[in-house]
Amino acid sequence: MSPTVGFLVFLILTLPLLAAVVRTGLRGERGAHIKLVVVTVISLGITIYYAERLGELYDLESAGRITPIHLMIAKITVVAYLLPVVTGVWTWYDGKRKKLHGAVAWAVLALTVATAVTGVMMVLRSTPLE
Repeated sequence: MSPTVGFLVFLILTLPLLAAVVRTGLRGERGAHIKLVVVTVISLGITIYYAERLGELYDLESAGRITPIHLMIAKITVVAYLLPVVTGVWTWYDGKRKKLHGAVAWAVLALTVATAVTGVMMVLRSTPLE
C-alpha cells in the first residue's frame, strides 16, 4: 500500500474508532471501551507509520515553521497517550478517578486533533520530492 493510501485509509478508520471510544467511555461501557481503546491505538499507530512514510515523499522543511510545531505536538501527543491508560487503570480500581480520566482523555483527544491538523498543514505546505 502506498504511503498516501495507507495514511488516508487508517486515518479514516481511526476517526470513527476514536468516536466509539468516546461514546463507550461516556456511557460507562467498560468492556467495549477497553477493547475499542486497544483497537484504536493500534489503528492510530499504523496511521502514524504511514504518516512517517508519507513525510519521506516531501521536503518537510519547505513547509516552514509548521514542521517543528507539528513534530513537537506529535511527540507530546504520543507520550500523552500513556496518561489516559494510567488514569483508566486507576478508574477501573477506583471509580472516583472517573472525572480525572475523562479530563485527561479529552485533553489527549484535543492533542490528537491538533497533531492531525498541523500534519495536514505541513504536508500541504511542503514541496514534493519527485
